[in-house]
Amino acid sequence: MKIAVVGGTGDFGLALARRLVDAGDDVVVGSRDAGRARAAAAELGATGAANEDAVNGVDLVVLAVKADATLQTSTYLADAIGTTPVLSVASELRFTKEGVFPSEEDQSIAERTQSLLRAPVAAGLHSLAASALADGRAEGDALICGDDARAKELALALAEKVVAGRALDVGPLASARALEGMTAVIVNLNRRYKGHAGVRIVGL
Repeated sequence: MKIAVVGGTGDFGLALARRLVDAGDDVVVGSRDAGRARAAAAELGATGAANEDAVNGVDLVVLAVKADATLQTSTYLADAIGTTPVLSVASELRFTKEGVFPSEEDQSIAERTQSLLRAPVAAGLHSLAASALADGRAEGDALICGDDARAKELALALAEKVVAGRALDVGPLASARALEGMTAVIVNLNRRYKGHAGVRIVGL
């Protein structure tokens, strides 16, 4: 599979790209700075390009930019992405003295991204951190949701390559509201217990 990782020079994007290269995928690392993308990609054995070039001719686009840049990046890349399936991995969080909270928006970032693109959007990997992917497949399961069967199929295939557990279909794109909110729970757990929490679904 040929995969563009938009935001591929950030911590999560770079860790994800590394795991996908190790799995044998053809990975294009995207960045606003083409030179930075090429330098990062060279260390992985991948290709690097400016974001608008990275998304051309791929099977799946992973939006791995930070949450506060996701919608702006989606708008900017809408024409370049066209109808290529997209995987949204961002979670919009509120950091306070009391702890980390989910966004107060009615819709998830994934749903808002879908409204900006012609491409079908799936969402997932919200329980994974860059540190969990640093040295190999992350512990636990990966949860994927979406309304488009093909986008979800590609996202599940990607997820299977980066976790030690299973890639599980958790339903429609609206489920991203819960998945993105779950990131806040995981961050709170990690802060309280000084760990690297993940998710494993039992009983299936």
